Amino acid sequence: MAGSPTIKPFTAEETYRIVHHLQEPAVFLNMTCGWPVLHWTVDHLSGCLGNKHVRFRLGRKKKINVNPTAPLFETHCSFVDATLAQFLSWTQGHSGTHDGPFCDYPSSEYWAYADYKYISQLLEDQPSMFEDVKWSEFGFEGRDGRESTLWIGTEGANTPCHLDSYGCNLVLQVQGRKCWHLFPPEDAAKLYPTRIPYEESSVFSQVNVLQPDLRRFPAFQRARTHSVTLEPGQVLYVPRHWWHYVESVDPVTVSVNSWIELDGVSSHNENMQYVNLAVRACAQRLRGHSQSTRDSQAVKRDCSGRVKRCGDCVPFTVPFGPHLIPVYAQQEPKGMNPNDPEVKSIRKCVIRSQLDCAESSEAAQRTDPASAVRIHRGQHECGSALSHCGEEMAEDNEGSGHATITTNDLLDCLVHPDIIMRVTELLLQRHTDQTTAACELEYSPNRKTLPH
Repeated sequence: MAGSPTIKPFTAEETYRIVHHLQEPAVFLNMTCGWPVLHWTVDHLSGCLGNKHVRFRLGRKKKINVNPTAPLFETHCSFVDATLAQFLSWTQGHSGTHDGPFCDYPSSEYWAYADYKYISQLLEDQPSMFEDVKWSEFGFEGRDGRESTLWIGTEGANTPCHLDSYGCNLVLQVQGRKCWHLFPPEDAAKLYPTRIPYEESSVFSQVNVLQPDLRRFPAFQRARTHSVTLEPGQVLYVPRHWWHYVESVDPVTVSVNSWIELDGVSSHNENMQYVNLAVRACAQRLRGHSQSTRDSQAVKRDCSGRVKRCGDCVPFTVPFGPHLIPVYAQQEPKGMNPNDPEVKSIRKCVIRSQLDCAESSEAAQRTDPASAVRIHRGQHECGSALSHCGEEMAEDNEGSGHATITTNDLLDCLVHPDIIMRVTELLLQRHTDQTTAACELEYSPNRKTLPH
């Protein structure tokens, strides 16, 4: 019946529970029917934002990239500020863009990406639009556009492979398609992590995951890639600390995401606050001014506000099916040309489009789960020639008699999490020593008062 509310495959409470039990990436289908944010195409947003400027990151397309095997970090990109109307005109190749902000960047040679834009800032003068994003239907009560970010890009626009220090990630595709390549946390060593360029909340991979240099990064051939192409209306769940490389595959794409801290997972800012509180408390205690306080622990509640109890922890099975599709590991030989037809065929992993949001839940339940997503399972395999790359590299280093240490190598070590932890310990010790010395001086029986 026209106008009748669409029945969602999962309730908010069910979705919340699923998210807290998922251990690998998965895609939710038929969960965003009726969300106003699905109308947030670039044309629509251009009308909403008017003359407001947005910063775009620009990079050369792969076919003309100077070093195609190296990741394109932000430090290697150009930036322009433009309205969305100017951006659209540039993507469509209209005359008149020759004197605009994109004049030095032909759309045939460059991609553009307005990434990581806080919706709360971008639409601060139109707060009613925050409610267009309804993460509350995933069980996160009160979460909407205020806690979300916007991503607008052209074909080829990408984010280098990295992991986020936040909790999990929910990503809604609004316009166009994006291809995601994800790697589990236990494969971190095979991705050659680096803190250069440094970002507080991200750790990057040195590997270009689509065109890896296996002579430099031989272990990458054993990394397990989980790939999926996200289509409009679908929501991808990215578990905490999963590495991911993301690339737009259509002329214009729009995505909205929200990072969510899960129970028992502290953010970087929280950890820094804990360090400062610990130092302050230690100093106060040594000065003899500490007050006895009763230990209290925040009561954990579920999405409906009920207090969580130990008895609530019952076995739970994630309900995979036509509305929740796991993203499996792909079988993709590394080191091959990604433009080869064979490799394109292997990498193809497209979830069936959400063609009709209005169809009933009963009809969707009759859908064959196997046809809901085109996926390939398997482990990575490479030829014997590639498997010897690491050995040859090791032999070359041994023959040289010494290893070259670059400035980036040094900086990478200085910002390593282990070093940061040691710095924290030293800061605590320093404050403790200073406070102890001050206390000893203040209460020393031999202390003399200077004459006025």
